Amino acid sequence: MEALEDNRVKVLVDIEPEEFDVKLDEAFRKLAKQIRLPGFRPGKAPRRVLEARLGPGAARGEALSDAVGEYYSKAVTHHDVDVIAPPEIDITSGAEEGPVSFAAVVEVRPTVTIAGYQQLQVQVPSPDPTSEEIGQQADMLRKQFGELAVIGRPTIDGDQVTMDIYGSYNGEEVEGLTVDDYAYEVGQGAVVPEIDEQLRGTKAGDILEFNAEHPDPDSEGLLRFRILVKEVKETVLPEFDDDFAQEASEFDTAEELRADISNQIAKAKRANAMASLSEQVSEKLAGLVTDEIPDALVDAEVQHRLHTLQLRLESQGLNMENYLATIEQTPEELAEAMREPALQEAKIDLALRAIAAAESLEATSQDVDKELAALAAQVGRTTEDLKAAVFDNNQERLKGVRLDAQMRKTREWILDRVEITDDAGNPIQRNSLEVENTPNQETFESNSQ
Repeated sequence: MEALEDNRVKVLVDIEPEEFDVKLDEAFRKLAKQIRLPGFRPGKAPRRVLEARLGPGAARGEALSDAVGEYYSKAVTHHDVDVIAPPEIDITSGAEEGPVSFAAVVEVRPTVTIAGYQQLQVQVPSPDPTSEEIGQQADMLRKQFGELAVIGRPTIDGDQVTMDIYGSYNGEEVEGLTVDDYAYEVGQGAVVPEIDEQLRGTKAGDILEFNAEHPDPDSEGLLRFRILVKEVKETVLPEFDDDFAQEASEFDTAEELRADISNQIAKAKRANAMASLSEQVSEKLAGLVTDEIPDALVDAEVQHRLHTLQLRLESQGLNMENYLATIEQTPEELAEAMREPALQEAKIDLALRAIAAAESLEATSQDVDKELAALAAQVGRTTEDLKAAVFDNNQERLKGVRLDAQMRKTREWILDRVEITDDAGNPIQRNSLEVENTPNQETFESNSQ
């Protein structure tokens, strides 16, 4: 193997004559099935007869194609060449006769060096629930058990108004805007904003007449409304006490229920903070990569994303053609839209590899077993079954799993060293963001190929 410029290598291969002769035998057997010769059944004519009839070079082209592909794969595996594009093959000898040699020039994944990854700083939303958030969640729960009561005071947001509503446009009644005994919560803005503005401060018996902007910007003129307020009710919330806790939950006391509400909010906020942490670290790592990224890497990531999208659509009973029609894009436009995130993903991948190399982060057998266990769980098999069925006899696949384990280990190494603060500048320990059984670092996963 020879290193060339522009992230390319040249692999030189000599095929032993006796090994190439095996390929010639295979090619002649294929040829025998396609050609009928007098005195021989299809596929039974011996090689010497075919050579005598068709010439010794008749099957050489197919033998060369098979042999070159096979020995190229062996060569890049033997030299651990990280190929990212199809090779350019040049048969240097043996194209017509004699010993076969060829050269393969291929683009490889570049090796980058980055600086500053040990001093990353990110700011995430505070993972601690506030008393206001706890109170709002408690009020939402109380509202589920609230009761409506007729009131005589002026209407405010949150009250429920029963009304007869008549809506017209250009003097004609509008279907859907003319309803009797329509129950409406003031402040929800479900029809047009002017309705909420007019209802605030009203009482039962009031009659309202007003104009409103048409919600369709292409429609000229105004809507005309006439509303009779028939009844106004407010939601009376139960007290947040032990009796309410027992009715609304599995807890016996209000203190226990409030603690559970606080815990649920904390879980959601920790998950949100962890997602923000992962996304920001990904962006910062990509920003540390200043080298030019080969088009082949970006192209491969685009294809990976398109393939993943197609599989997801098929799992939902959809197809790519209908999806493209829905989003009004051509296949070329969709692929182009994916190039920027694909470029970002390629930079993240290169950054992770650079850090792993700089810090000598290698996947141990335990790391690989953990990765295999995660894969087995996804497909509903045991780790042992998956390893025996898929990976024991496929070193390339096992190599891919080892790389994934190394990248995961590198991500963990980085996240453990990031300086994290909340929006008020208070330091946060990463372990305080961990949430059991919560998916993590999805945006920070690198699609190692």
